[in-house]
Amino acid sequence: MTRAGHAPQSDRCNVSKKDVFQAWLEERNIEDVEAFVPDMAGSARGKVVPADKFGSGDMKMPEAIFSQTISGDYIDDKNNVEDRDMFLVPDPKTLRPVPWASDPAASVFVDCYHRDGSTVTKSPRNVLRNVLAKFEARGWVPVVAPEVEFYLLSPHSDPNEEAEPPEGRLGWTEGARQPYSIDTMNDFDPFINDVYAYCEAQGIRIDTLSQEMGPAQFEINFLHGNAVDNADQVFLFKRTVREAAIEHKMHATFLAKPMAGDAGSALHIHQSVIDKQGNNVFSKPDGEASELFYGFIAGLQRYMPEVMLIFAPYVNSYRRFMDPWASPVNLAWATDNRTVGLRVPDSSPEARRVENRLAGSDVNPYLVIAASLACGYLGMVEGLKPTDSIEGSGYGADFGLHRHIYSAIDAMRESDAMRSMLGDDFVTVYTALKDHEYREFQEIITPYEREILMFNV
Repeated sequence: MTRAGHAPQSDRCNVSKKDVFQAWLEERNIEDVEAFVPDMAGSARGKVVPADKFGSGDMKMPEAIFSQTISGDYIDDKNNVEDRDMFLVPDPKTLRPVPWASDPAASVFVDCYHRDGSTVTKSPRNVLRNVLAKFEARGWVPVVAPEVEFYLLSPHSDPNEEAEPPEGRLGWTEGARQPYSIDTMNDFDPFINDVYAYCEAQGIRIDTLSQEMGPAQFEINFLHGNAVDNADQVFLFKRTVREAAIEHKMHATFLAKPMAGDAGSALHIHQSVIDKQGNNVFSKPDGEASELFYGFIAGLQRYMPEVMLIFAPYVNSYRRFMDPWASPVNLAWATDNRTVGLRVPDSSPEARRVENRLAGSDVNPYLVIAASLACGYLGMVEGLKPTDSIEGSGYGADFGLHRHIYSAIDAMRESDAMRSMLGDDFVTVYTALKDHEYREFQEIITPYEREILMFNV
């Protein structure tokens, strides 16, 4: 018998589990297995294992992958000065085919453990699980439904060139904003068909697709469900979209603000909480909003400034907030109002939920769902009260967010609340990573400085 949250110290992939894996792989003639863990950026880190060797013995990988910056540098981690290995345990529920692979391949998420069997708590997947455990201890189960925006871009390899939308089916480059245009989506129908087919093959439960504010910008909605499962699906969806775009001689980007003058890309999170009987705790039996509902909103208002670094993790993320058009810059809330950061969709009492509209699409899905739920949880258990809901446009309201990444880094580093909810080790490593990335950015001289400042100062 193993302790909760622990894996056996040896033979972590036991015989029965290995047999299950091998039967699945042989049935589909799989040749290779991509075994990966999401890193701090939400990228896949792992190993490719021949199918006939998968499940034999321990898989290991350096714990330092969670100390790796977006550029590939490493920071010092005082809790891992030995640069030790983690033990990787495949999650059998996540085994699925890789539909774009040239030879039959599969992918699987792995969970990370120390040698003594304890979980690696700074792993983003475990950060989310630990937040969910706090809800579970109170008899609550969060339900989430993400919405993810992205751009298709014309491919080029010169980082000094401006990003541009790709050509459509008639060789025409869309320059106008055509939100919700069916004809514009039809321009990219072969790409969209592949995305849907790849998602179906992997069991990714996407719902509707729509054209968004920017040229060749799209939004996909996910069906509501378990928080970890949906974070897994957003992670896989990003990989899928990039691969499908490459097949159609395009690039796909989830950068928060890829093109000046056009809309940024967001990741919205619809959130509700149910009890063990499946009842939405945001609603009273008579259908009115509950105190827990108002507490959840108040928690987001109170604590999101302390965790804004997860919602806007890069310097570019804050460019999205410079023009409030389609990007809320405050923590106001209202019903059926997209100009506020915290929107309550018009819905039945059973579907009452809060849509957090503040994250960019450049976020790590595990961390942003964990952070949003953590803020709401604190508001619920502390009995916080939100501000009054607003009427009319929230775009003219005071800027309620950090304007720059360095203030967001300081706020998260100093947050006792986020250290208690997300883990002390995680917060220490994550803020150190962002400090390092910001210093890297500050060392780069931009075209603006060369063109405007160089000979005029």
